[in-house]
Formats: sequence, structure tokens, C-alpha cells
Amino acid sequence: MNRTRPFTAARRVVVKIGSNVLTRDQGLNLPVIESISHEICRLIDSGREVILVSSGAMAAGMRKMALAKRPEAIPARQAAAAVGQAGLILAYEEAFARDDMKVAQILLTADDMTNRKRYLNARNTLNTLLEWGVVPVINENDTVMVEEIKFGDNDNLAAVIALLMDADLLINLTDIDGLYDKDPRVFADAELLPEVNTIGKNIERYAGDIPGTLGTGGMLTKIKAARKVTAAGIPMVIANGTHPEILQRLFRGTSTGTFFIPRQERLSSRKCWLAFSLKPKGAIIIDDGATKAIKGRGKSLLPSGIERVIGEFGVGDPVQLIDGAGQILGNGLVNYSAGDIRKIQGLKTSQIMDCLGEKPYDEVIHRDNLVLTETTTN
Repeated sequence: MNRTRPFTAARRVVVKIGSNVLTRDQGLNLPVIESISHEICRLIDSGREVILVSSGAMAAGMRKMALAKRPEAIPARQAAAAVGQAGLILAYEEAFARDDMKVAQILLTADDMTNRKRYLNARNTLNTLLEWGVVPVINENDTVMVEEIKFGDNDNLAAVIALLMDADLLINLTDIDGLYDKDPRVFADAELLPEVNTIGKNIERYAGDIPGTLGTGGMLTKIKAARKVTAAGIPMVIANGTHPEILQRLFRGTSTGTFFIPRQERLSSRKCWLAFSLKPKGAIIIDDGATKAIKGRGKSLLPSGIERVIGEFGVGDPVQLIDGAGQILGNGLVNYSAGDIRKIQGLKTSQIMDCLGEKPYDEVIHRDNLVLTETTTN
């Protein structure tokens, strides 16, 4: 694939920078921060909008507090992130000021993206900052983060932001040159994969063998992020953020890093929210006939195609849709509770009234509230 076109056409770009790029033994790697900030300013001067997702707060806090390793206790991790975040945003403010550019700090939790109102509020705020010519610097709000509301890693956060903002491109900067077939820091014969068209099990195996160090995510979390954005029609590239002028090289069409080819169809912002921001509260197993109707003809899910219901959920809750082979097909919002679906599964729509005493909907999941995310092969 010719890489030049996706970069040339990109008007709105999300750039994610990992901890290993931003930090060094003494703390924040200020020369790298200054260099990448200047490159982002050059992209903005060329007419593009750039949103920055930055790791580094935890690592910076650990080094500032002289912690030998990542704290195990959640309060200690949150405190370290709070110490580091202050220095991180100050470093960005000073670096961007060299090019007369302003920055804004945005701290988010996964709960902000799950709640539709807060999701839209976040998008409106980010759109306003971009209209003002301000660079949003986004990080997870580690100081209030608990298991239920955390993104888990900034690779996932960057993917969610790209989906939230209808980005044209996601650039993930790390400390190695891209995705290899094995860890290049260990194996001299490791080969770089310049392009990935389908994220299958082999790609996951490659990524699973390349761990991270300071950050919470290794290569596998980047692959999971790539799966999300490419499924929504957004390309992603993994490249080495320590290389000089890495962003300029990418936008010149230089074949560097690993480029993930998106599917041609772009998902709407609402369907991106439904597919990738909501946490499913259960699952519905469907038969082959329903699978073919939904995947091949874009149909709604009717009770006749349901084989089994997993979990307990209410009307309007998000659930996963799974085929008979165990493949996750996508997510949808249900019109019936789990209990009622168990009663009507396998029935024709004309039988719903007799079974439940009411029939508010023919569909268990209407096609407008259903999004397919399955894009991988074995």
C-alpha cells in the first residue's frame, strides 16, 4: 500500500507518545519532548489538527520520588502519577511555548467515555480547543483511577480518543521501530513488519512476546488499539519516537514503522462509542442463520436466532454478540432484559406477545443499535 496518501489526506491526527520515549534515568526526556512538540507545531502550521495522548506521568513521578520500581499499592501509584503529571504538563507547556503554541491538560477515565453525556461533553471540549488552536494533552486520570473506570493503558486511551474525535490517523510512538516477528531487543534476526492488513492470531503472538518496561502496555496493547481503530476505518502506525523528525518522515511518506491498514468503511461516531467505549454487561449467542443475516445483509437480531444468553442485564444495556463458534461479532443495545430474552429466545416475533404479555419491539437488537467489530482471522 502507498503510505503517502493516508498521511497527506489526514487533517485530524492523534499522536500517542509512550513512557519509554518521554523518560530517562534522570526523569523526563526534555530534548525528546521539545523535538516532538516542535514537530507537532509544524504539522499544525501545515493546516492539520493534532491531539496528543501522553504517557509518562507515572514514570516521571517514580523517578522524581526515587522509587526503584512501580508501586504495588494503588494509592502509591496514584500519588506517583500525581507528582509526575505536574512536571509532565509543565514540560509540554514550555516546549510548545517555543513555537507560540498553547496546550490544555485533559485527564479522563473510562467512565467518562462510557457515559454518553460526558462522552459528548469531552468531544465538544476537545473540538473547541482545536478551534482555538490549542493542543490538547490527554492522559488517564490516574489519581482517581480504580479498576472499574480505568482505560488500562494509554494505547487504548489513544484509540478511544481517535474514535471519539473522528480522527483520520493514529500515530503511536514507542521506543522500537515497529512491530517485529519477535523481540528485536533479544533476537538479532527479528524482522520488522512494515505493513499489517489483518490482525490475526499470528500478529497477536508476535506482539505478546514484546513486553513494555516503564509503561503499563507492551506491544500487545498497541495491537489491540490498532484493531479498534482499523475496524472503524482509521489507519494507525507504530513508529520509533526517539528517531529525529519521526513525524516529518512519516508525513513525507517514508516507509518507517509498521502501518496498519484500515477497513474501507468508516463507522459513525455513535457506532464507535457503541462498539469500543461501552463495557458489555452480558452476551448473546446466536445461530448460523442469524449470523449470516446480520453480517451479510445488515439485519436486526430477532429472537428466533438466539441460542443462549450469558449474564444479567436490563433494557438498553450493551451486550456482546457471539456466533456459534465463539467469535465475538460486535456489540449492541438490547430492547429486552436478559430474563425476557431467555423466555423468547428461539421464538418468532409473532409469539412474543403470547410469551411476555407485551411486545414493545420485534427486534431484540435493532440494526441501528448494532455494530460489527469482528475483523480478525485465525
